[in-house]
Amino acid sequence: MTSRGAGTAFPRKNYRLSTEPEKSKVTGIVNSRLLNDYLHRVFTNADGNQPAAAYRKHLTFQNLQEHLDRLLAEENGSEDSRDQVAEGRLGPSTVVLDHTSGFEGLLLVDDDLLGVIGHSNFGSIRATTCVYKGKWIYEVLISSQGLMQIGWCTLNCRFNQEEGVGDTPDSYAYDGNRVRKWNVTTTNYGKSWAAGDIVSCLIDLDEGTIAFCLNGISLGTAFDNITRGAGMAYFPAISLSFKESVAFNFGSRPLRYPVEGYRPLQDPPAADLLKARKLLGYLKNVIHIGIDVTEGKLVEKDTSMWQLQGEPTVLITLAHIFNYFSPLMCKVYLVEDVLMTFLLSILEQGGAVEAHPLIQQLLDLMWLLMEEYEVHECLKQLLMSLLRAYRFSPIIPDLGLQIHYLRLTIAVLKHEKSRKYLLSNVLFDVLRSVVFFYIKSPLRVEEAGLQELIPTTWWPNRFTKEGKESKEVKEESAEERLRRRAYERGCQRLKKRIEVVEGLQVQILKLLLNNKDRGGGEASRYIFLNKFRKFLQENASNRGNLTVLCPPEYMVCFLHRLIAALRCFWDGHKAKSPSALSSEEAYVPPQLFYNGKVDYFDLQRLGGLLSHLKKTLKDDLAAKANVLIDPAELQAVTMDDLDEDEESATSAAQSQRPSAALAIGGALARPGWLSSPTLGRANRFLSTAAVSLMNPRRPLGALEKIKVRTLSVEQRTEEDIEGSHGNEGLLLGRPPEEPDQPITENSLLEVLDGIVMMYNLSVHQQLGKMVGVSDDVNEYAMALKDTEEKISRCPKRRRDIHEELLKSQKVFSEKLNHLSRRLAWINVTIYSKEKMQDIYWLLRVCIRTIEHGDRTGSLFAFMPEFYLSVAMNSYSALKNYFSPVNSMEELPGYEETLMRLAAILAKHFADSRIVGTDIRDSLMQALASYVCYPHSLRAVERIPEEQRISMMKNLLAPYEQRPWAQTNWILVRLWRGCGFGYRYTRLPHLLKTKPEDASLPSLQKPCPSTLLQRHMADLLRSDRDLAPSFLNSVLNQLNWAFSEFIGMIQEIQQAAERLERNFVDSRQLKVCATCFDLSVSLLRVLEMTVTLAPEIFLDWNRPSSELLLRRLAQLLNQVLNRVTAERNLFDRVVNLRLPGLESVDHYPILVAVTGILVRLLVDTDGQGAERATAVLLADPCFQLRSIQYLLGHAEPSALAAAAPATDKRHFSLHTYTEYISTEELAKVDKMLTHLSEESKQAAATTLPTSEEDLCPICYAHPISAIFRPCSHKSCKACINQHLMNNKDCFFCKATITGVDDFTKPASS
Repeated sequence: MTSRGAGTAFPRKNYRLSTEPEKSKVTGIVNSRLLNDYLHRVFTNADGNQPAAAYRKHLTFQNLQEHLDRLLAEENGSEDSRDQVAEGRLGPSTVVLDHTSGFEGLLLVDDDLLGVIGHSNFGSIRATTCVYKGKWIYEVLISSQGLMQIGWCTLNCRFNQEEGVGDTPDSYAYDGNRVRKWNVTTTNYGKSWAAGDIVSCLIDLDEGTIAFCLNGISLGTAFDNITRGAGMAYFPAISLSFKESVAFNFGSRPLRYPVEGYRPLQDPPAADLLKARKLLGYLKNVIHIGIDVTEGKLVEKDTSMWQLQGEPTVLITLAHIFNYFSPLMCKVYLVEDVLMTFLLSILEQGGAVEAHPLIQQLLDLMWLLMEEYEVHECLKQLLMSLLRAYRFSPIIPDLGLQIHYLRLTIAVLKHEKSRKYLLSNVLFDVLRSVVFFYIKSPLRVEEAGLQELIPTTWWPNRFTKEGKESKEVKEESAEERLRRRAYERGCQRLKKRIEVVEGLQVQILKLLLNNKDRGGGEASRYIFLNKFRKFLQENASNRGNLTVLCPPEYMVCFLHRLIAALRCFWDGHKAKSPSALSSEEAYVPPQLFYNGKVDYFDLQRLGGLLSHLKKTLKDDLAAKANVLIDPAELQAVTMDDLDEDEESATSAAQSQRPSAALAIGGALARPGWLSSPTLGRANRFLSTAAVSLMNPRRPLGALEKIKVRTLSVEQRTEEDIEGSHGNEGLLLGRPPEEPDQPITENSLLEVLDGIVMMYNLSVHQQLGKMVGVSDDVNEYAMALKDTEEKISRCPKRRRDIHEELLKSQKVFSEKLNHLSRRLAWINVTIYSKEKMQDIYWLLRVCIRTIEHGDRTGSLFAFMPEFYLSVAMNSYSALKNYFSPVNSMEELPGYEETLMRLAAILAKHFADSRIVGTDIRDSLMQALASYVCYPHSLRAVERIPEEQRISMMKNLLAPYEQRPWAQTNWILVRLWRGCGFGYRYTRLPHLLKTKPEDASLPSLQKPCPSTLLQRHMADLLRSDRDLAPSFLNSVLNQLNWAFSEFIGMIQEIQQAAERLERNFVDSRQLKVCATCFDLSVSLLRVLEMTVTLAPEIFLDWNRPSSELLLRRLAQLLNQVLNRVTAERNLFDRVVNLRLPGLESVDHYPILVAVTGILVRLLVDTDGQGAERATAVLLADPCFQLRSIQYLLGHAEPSALAAAAPATDKRHFSLHTYTEYISTEELAKVDKMLTHLSEESKQAAATTLPTSEEDLCPICYAHPISAIFRPCSHKSCKACINQHLMNNKDCFFCKATITGVDDFTKPASS
């Protein structure tokens, strides 16, 4: 069937529908007898019977129109019946939401005035029509399951931001979020609702009752004896909280769940409905009845295989039918009630969609016999109705409803002309077509039939006290094994059913990605690409505006279906051209990021803003990629930046205006994702504050003109994307490092790039969010196990306790049965093995893309940041979110992928081409997490040696002007397990407390890396400049962190000592604990350095060794003195046991200090130990008592004072035998003995020094240095330390050019 050309639109009444008898043979129209029989068979009476041949009027095409008019006029409703319909109702016949005066708060209303989104704390709105007599019903389509109150109110009800429908005397509401009914007071009622449910609101003003139904199931009478009488009329009304959304159906569409005896508020178009059904009957007759011209008789035909076959008689008959049918098919109600029902009935016979070509034939007829604008409107309404039906169908065990609607969607989209029209104008512009790829999760398991599908429930119950599955797998009992296997069989049954739906969804995407349908314009794929890019831009640019964003749960499903469709096309192309890459080797080539062929909107690049990169790297682009940046474009970019600044300034100025003016002028370019399934042209933004300023007679449309920046996605052609005749399309500007090998079709590369962006936008967060159900199962399983243990221990005489425990057991069991079935659904739809493989494939795509981009040198800066984010996040998702169900280790090439990702993290966390602080922090955190787990740490050790050494060198860069805490944490993790008493996972004093999430990186068992430690030692020894600058910065940060910590605990102690009741700010406690943890980790890095390369401190041939040793000794003494003093500040704060300061204790910090001292004084050779001892004892802060404290030796005076008090236990390393080995304790004893002897000798030989000869800075050492040129003096330690950070003199601020030794003249 050829479609009518776009330029030859026929006027409605000029089909040349009548033919003259003598021309019948020429035109191919059958003889008049047969034609008469045929027309009478097609156009039967209303009762379906035909009058006897003798009484029938002879029909020809000349009088057919008149006959049709008469048939259609029969039984049409009379005028008086319409008046009768209006009784009991006041207001316009078309019922919508009252957007002029019937609302309170801020609301967004769709342009059809039937969808609403809350935009303030608790906004309320009512309809334009009220009822006072009779039985009435309307439906509410729930788009989000949050806090809403839906029902009826009178005109007198006054609502505000706290009180809505149901909170005032004459308003009544049902709230499925809290499962309650409201009328001033509230009681339990009904069931909980979920997104995708339909609530029916019924009012019977004859009996005075209000009731509600959920998905057609009655929830019972909610209210009776409601106020009636003069002046009492009830409006449909709703109150909803911020970002909640619904769509109303007052009768503008067929009710999904009509209730007998109740009428919709808006009357159905009865006359048109009757007419449309008659005309559809005639159309069916044409399809059923065939004309056998040779035999001269009418025959019954198989409808499924019907084709027009160019028969003029049939065509003219159809033209007559469509002459009346076409205008009716532009009306929403009729499309849904008549056309959609008919098309669905064609598919009901089963079989593949291809087995029903009748739908294709009907669509051909529509394009041939209807006006273009009529076909457009009809297709738009049909898809809208299909989407609404799909989204708001309840989940049934076989998902039959969803399958039914998806099959019809596929059948419609199989028609090329219809598909291209819908893609160009409807699917992404008017509809939220992503809904078609979503499978909603049932909140109420019973109604979804999951009890029948999964009759036996099971959950893992082998838990340790810490709440994680124990590693020691206990023997599973026979009963448990049977239950688990039955549960797994149920999950498999569910999986098969869901896979059918997913298969249909992928089919839809394959139709949209078809690039062979070039008949009549551009192929579908290229229209889809531009729409898809626009969709991504909206979601990337409106992060803060939830009403425009695609909900993440939809995005997850869309991502998986798109990956399936993309890989199918990709491998199909590989089969045709073997030189191309398979989808297993897919990546995005680097030229897409800088040749301007793909729009990345304003997304951040690794090197900063695109405009900046174009200016700074224009020479590299020209040299490497042969891409020339037009100077005019650079100028334009700069002007654009200025424009944006101006725009933001104007928007800032606007935001300072009164909110009323904003509310009137503000119109969203696109409406909310959350309300109705359709997208309006422009939402109304309603604000109570604005109403008083509005002129009610003036149309609101006039106020909606505001400046909206148009989307920058250009309408590209196929040639721009795929390229031709030497034009490389998207691959323009291939750098020399990139292999000259075809990858795949260019358009698929852009789809792949979009998939990576989608994962970054919201998929990852959603994957993390859904893990919550699994966590709930674990918590309830633990609670159930605990309760069962208590029941077994409960004494028989305590019947009351026993009964309570049994009740608890029943509640936990029921909850677990429900959750385990829900978890089965989530595991199939989100965490199945196939979904895991999709995310793994995406991770590998990102790794290959980053590797290819990295080879381009400076051009790597053009890569969007989200590629690195997705590489890190997808690995995190595979490790943390999919692991309970599927193991990452089973994925093909897992070890190699882990190693390649490790190489990326190791190389790029300090890459100068990456400027964004957020992405650099993310890389650092990812690397820190990587080294906490044995398998990923081994992957880091497997990367090439050169890269490992480079990584360690970057980690040892000075801790100044960069985020050093994560770097320090990485070094600590590489050391943990080797340090003194440093083999713990959790601190000794925290073992009895409830653990945090045991999967956290910080709670992993120690797994030190001797290989990376060796690299660190080599670097510190070989690079003479690296060690002093690194250690000086570590000592500076330790000094800062410990000083901050002491300052904060002083404030906390003062607050605790006040008599009045007061609370310490939790943030202050958190910062205090963080400073303590930083101090401990910095001490551990110093211990690591002293152990691996002690010569840095003890080989005094190195220029800065002595200075570093003195600084280290000074800091260690300060820490020891503060922490070990009897009844000191530290002691008192630790004993307060404040929440938030759990990690602050003697053990972690004292063992870290002890480790350093033992390494310096016991584990080194004789000369090194002597130097260390001398420096330690020379420090004026040194106190032998602090070292004695470590082993629990209290001073005699302190003991005497403490005797009368309680026998409080003193700290001693001897009590931590599980953490500290006997060998380590022996070394501490040896160190104490050594220091005791040395300090006695030092005390005996020290000569008194006069105050004048002491250094005026520290007053600890004699003056030993004089500065040039100003001749001021100090000790060498002070000036050397000062010169590491500053070149100015302490006293006169002159620049110091040199330092000489100073010896006091003998004469003085």
